[in-house]
Amino acid sequence: MKHPEHNCDGEGRRSFLKKTTAITVLSIAPKALLNAGEQNEAIASFFEKAPIKLQINGKDYSLAVDPSMSLLDMLREQLGLTGTKKGCDQGHCGACIVHVDGQRVNSCLSIAVDNNGKKITTIEGLGQGDKLHPMQEAFIKHDAFQCGYCTPGQIMSAVACVKDGKANTPDEIREYMSGNICRCGAYPNIVDAIMEVKKSGQKI
Repeated sequence: MKHPEHNCDGEGRRSFLKKTTAITVLSIAPKALLNAGEQNEAIASFFEKAPIKLQINGKDYSLAVDPSMSLLDMLREQLGLTGTKKGCDQGHCGACIVHVDGQRVNSCLSIAVDNNGKKITTIEGLGQGDKLHPMQEAFIKHDAFQCGYCTPGQIMSAVACVKDGKANTPDEIREYMSGNICRCGAYPNIVDAIMEVKKSGQKI
């Protein structure tokens, strides 16, 4: 027959172990739950991204982007192509103009995923290495910019203007370029630069 004290000691040890285990579990649980939450958030974030493939300035890219991200933000934030400027972010100023499959586009209004499989040219890809594009050279020659913020979009639209056959007269150029705002008022010089490139007959 066991001594009563032995039963008390056994029960005491079991009770102590139970309490210790419970305290340990409770202390670990919040951290485990937090880690699980972080993992779930990371997994959810991964699946929320949309995979796209693009050719930008002649280089192929495979990216994962937020489905709501604009083409402008993707170029600037994910690829570091900051030559394309964010102005009004509403498609009114033209600072964000790029070429998509040869057509000028307000990249702030274009959703990145909608451009899957397309060819995009930004101001960084307009020239050939250290050689400037004829339109870039003409803008410099005619002093067609002051602060320069709108210049990338102006040049991209100017190239499209000539390519689209809309640079035959100053009035035609002004009409085509009306979506590009120059806060410094360099419009006459911009028109002169476009007219020169048009008359030169250079391939652009």
